[in-house]
Amino acid sequence: MGGPLSDLRDAVAAASGAVTGAGGPRSVSPTLERPKKVGFGDYATNAAMLLAPRAGKPPRDVAGQLAEELEQRLGAALERVEVAGPGFLNLFMSDVWLVAALGHVVAAGDAFGGGTAPSPERVNVEFVSANPTGPMTAAGGRHAAYGDSLARLLEFSGHDVTREYYINDIGGQVRRLGDSISARARGEAVPEGGYEGEYVRELAERIPGAGTDDPAVVAERGVQLLLEQICASMHAIGVDFDVWFSEASLHAGESPAVRRAFEELERRGETYRSEGALWLRTSAHGAPKDDVLERSTGEPSYLASDIAYHLDKRERGFDRLIDVWGADHHGHVARMHAAFDALGGSTGQLELIIMQFVNIIERGERAQMSKRRGDFVTLDDLIEQIGVDAVRFFMLQRSHDTTIDLDLDLAREQSSENPVYYVQYAHARIASILAKAGGSPRVLPALEEAAGFDGALQPAERTLVKKLLAFPDEIAEATEKRAPHRMAVYALELAQTFTAFYRDCQVVGAEGAGRESFRLALSATTKRTIARSLDLLGVSAPDKM
Repeated sequence: MGGPLSDLRDAVAAASGAVTGAGGPRSVSPTLERPKKVGFGDYATNAAMLLAPRAGKPPRDVAGQLAEELEQRLGAALERVEVAGPGFLNLFMSDVWLVAALGHVVAAGDAFGGGTAPSPERVNVEFVSANPTGPMTAAGGRHAAYGDSLARLLEFSGHDVTREYYINDIGGQVRRLGDSISARARGEAVPEGGYEGEYVRELAERIPGAGTDDPAVVAERGVQLLLEQICASMHAIGVDFDVWFSEASLHAGESPAVRRAFEELERRGETYRSEGALWLRTSAHGAPKDDVLERSTGEPSYLASDIAYHLDKRERGFDRLIDVWGADHHGHVARMHAAFDALGGSTGQLELIIMQFVNIIERGERAQMSKRRGDFVTLDDLIEQIGVDAVRFFMLQRSHDTTIDLDLDLAREQSSENPVYYVQYAHARIASILAKAGGSPRVLPALEEAAGFDGALQPAERTLVKKLLAFPDEIAEATEKRAPHRMAVYALELAQTFTAFYRDCQVVGAEGAGRESFRLALSATTKRTIARSLDLLGVSAPDKM
C-alpha cells in the first residue's frame, strides 16, 4: 500500500533493521499508530520493544539508537522524536511532511485509498437470501446494506465481486405459503403454522384460481410475485444483484446438482449409509456429529442443497465465497464448513458471516416482527419513513455481530444528533465553501498551489491532514475484517474533525501567502473523502441540504 504512512512505516522498519544489523525493511513488523493523547506525538511505534530481545539491550536503549537512525533517514520530515514509557517512540512530524502528505492525497484523486488488495480475487458475496414467503423486512434491509457495502469495499480494494441472492424456493415454507394463499382465497383461516399477514390476502386476490388450483401451483406463483417485490425493495435501497440463484434448480434436470454433489462426496469417501439414510462424515472435519444428506425416504436434507449450491459456486471459478447469514443460522456454520472441506474446498475459501438482529424503535417502544404472524416492519415502510440514506447508515453504524436498535425518531432528526445528517451536512457545507471561493475553476489551481505552501500549520490543520491520511488504513482494515461499520465511524469522525477545523481556521480569505490555497485544498480533499466514505456505505453525499 503506497502513500505517506506506508512510506513512514517502511522507514521505521528499515531503521529497525539497521539498528539490529538484520538488514531490510521486513526484519520486524512494528506498529505505527496515532497516540490517543495530545502531546504524545503524531505517530507512535513499539519498534524498540520488539527489537530489544534481538539486540540484547533494554528497550529504552534501543529506542535511543532507533531515534537517531530515524532522524537521519527522515531528515526534514521529522520535527523531533521522543522516547516514552518502557520504550515507545513518539514521532513528531514536521509541517513540511504534512503539507507534502496532503499533496500526495490530492494527486491520488478518486483513487486515494483504493486498489490495496495485495492479490485481487474473484469473490462471490451471497447476502439477504430471505425466504420468498413475504415482503422484505427491516431485518433484510440490514443484510442488504451490509452485503452491498462489503461488496463495495472489496471492489474498491481491487477485487472482482459478484453479488448473489439465493432463492429458497422449495421446501416446507413454500408449501405453507401455497396453503395459506389458497385458504385466504377461499375465505378460510390459514392452516396451523401458515402465514397470516395481510400480504397473503393480497396475493390471493392477485392470483387467478388461488382458491381452486393445486396449492403447489399457487405457491409457485406466490413466490414469483414476492420475488418481484423483493427485487424492487432491493433496488430501492440501492442493491442490484448480479445473480438470482434458485434452490429449486439444484434439484431439476436429468442430472440434478444435488445428485452430482452426492457422487462427488462418495468419490472422496466422505459418505456412508446407515438405517437407510445417506450420511456425510462431517464429524471428521470438525463438526460435532455426522449429518444426514438424504433421508431414508429419499428426500434430500436441508444441508444437501447447501452443499450442491456451494459446489456450483466453486465450479463457477470464484476464489472466495462469502455468505452473509442470519442469526438463526448460527448452528449451521460448523456443518457447512465441514461439508465444504469434505468437498475439497481450501481453508479460508469459504467465509460465513452471521448477522445479528435489528430492532425498530419509535417513541421508545420496540416494534415486534414476525413474518409468519404478519406483524412486521417492511423495508419499504422503513425507507418511506426515514429514507434510504438513513436506513443504510443506521444499519451500518454498528458491527454486524451486534444487535442494532434503529431509533426512527433520531433518524428523522435534522440535527447534529443524527449521525448521517451530520456527515452529509459537513459535505454540503464544504461544497458551499468551495462555491464561495469560486467553484471548481478557483479550487483546482488551489490544489496545485497547496504543494508549495510553506507556512506553519495550525493544530486543527494538522489534525485534519492526519485524519485524511488514515483513510487508506481504514479501508484496508474494514475490508480485511469484513467490517463496513468502520467506514461509518470514520465518516462521522472526519466530519467532526472538519467541523473543528472550520471553527478554528478561516478558509476563504485566509491571510498569508498560500494559506487560503492550502485550506481550500484541505477542504476539497475532505469533501472528496467524505463522499467516498459515504459511497462505500451506499449513502449519498449531497452538495445542498
